[in-house]
Amino acid sequence: MIENMEWYRAFYEVAQTGSFSKAAERMFITQPAVSHAIKQLEFRLGGALFFRTSRGVKLTAEGEVLLKFVSQAHHFLENGEKKIAEMRSLMAGEVKIGAGDTLCRYYLLPHLDSFHRQYPDVKIQVTNRTTRETIALLKEGRIDFGIVNLPIDERQLLVRESMTLHDCFVAGPAHAGGGAERAVTWERLAGMPLLMLEKGSSIRRHADAFAERQGVRLQPEIELGSIELIVQFARIGLGVGCVIREFVLGELADGTLRELPLEPALPARRIGLVTLRDVPLSVAAQRLLALLP
Repeated sequence: MIENMEWYRAFYEVAQTGSFSKAAERMFITQPAVSHAIKQLEFRLGGALFFRTSRGVKLTAEGEVLLKFVSQAHHFLENGEKKIAEMRSLMAGEVKIGAGDTLCRYYLLPHLDSFHRQYPDVKIQVTNRTTRETIALLKEGRIDFGIVNLPIDERQLLVRESMTLHDCFVAGPAHAGGGAERAVTWERLAGMPLLMLEKGSSIRRHADAFAERQGVRLQPEIELGSIELIVQFARIGLGVGCVIREFVLGELADGTLRELPLEPALPARRIGLVTLRDVPLSVAAQRLLALLP
């Protein structure tokens, strides 16, 4: 094992300068301290590393061999310091994020675009998982932070509440119920051709659970893997889709989708940004989190 890294630094500086006094100046220590370090290293290695000449000191054959390895180590350390400096200035680094497909597409992606334009050298890795799977990845240390649906109750996690989401049901203009002005009951909704996300998604669980509290069971005709597909199916009149209002504002504004006024309406949900408690984040991860609302 290496007993003292300063011995090797003293050796490197003496080898570079050919002088104990110049090495002491570069290390901001005294010449006797440099001499002591070299003697300790020579004792440790069992032989002389330098010999004196009229022009200073030169390396012995053993010293020449050692210098090759010490120089390489010195350059590795310099490169390590440079890399850390780049990471802290966001000229390098990586951010690993966990989130579901919907939150990636509609919540994260616009902010990733802004972050990437500001810090193009920082790598972004996104893992698409459900809220439960995202939390598991976070606990395993495989992601820096997660974007999840709330509520969650985990002592290991720090949770920052973010957007409020409103789940709703929409239809295209051609659908019979698409332009209804009067409130739509849950019983009436259950009888419509429904387009919903597959079971396991937070939106689906939220809608199913609330419907059951109203005394009805939702049985979608078509189950899809993304809100984007539900929007496209609803627009051409294939059914009434369960979506997130905040993510279809454009379609609602231009009339390609119309919201069914449910009575009672689905309660609002929140999404949150979660990190591991007491685990420091990289500068890049901190900067990206600061961009997220």
